[in-house]
Amino acid sequence: MTGELASRYRLVAEAPGVRDYLALRERSGLTPRTEEQATAALPGSWAACHVVDGETGATVAMGRVLGDGGWYFHVVDMAVLPDHQRRGLGDAVLKFLLATIREKAPAGAYVNLLADPPGRRLYGRHGFTETAPGSIGMALVLD
Repeated sequence: MTGELASRYRLVAEAPGVRDYLALRERSGLTPRTEEQATAALPGSWAACHVVDGETGATVAMGRVLGDGGWYFHVVDMAVLPDHQRRGLGDAVLKFLLATIREKAPAGAYVNLLADPPGRRLYGRHGFTETAPGSIGMALVLD
């Protein structure tokens, strides 16, 4: 996996730390989360990785998979800091996550995600297709 990244970057096969996770979400434009949410969420990852900038030591990209280990897998938290976008980091993260699912999940795995506009081309290149109108994403945010 790391061979696809510029030598400046290193892919780490685990979720980032809580502080880096929160900073990446906020600085990349994802909905900010609390430390309590991050502390509970990160250990629940079925698979995860992050990318470190070797020049600064900063975590600059990440992605996670939530899953039951059998057939259902949901890609979440795909984020790349703005100053590091367009360098193949999102592609490398997604390739790592999908390779992990292919390697560890039984045949017939169903992988889904919610695609915000900036990521749709990336996901399409990896074979994701829109499910509407057959099914649509729905959400409920609890207070």
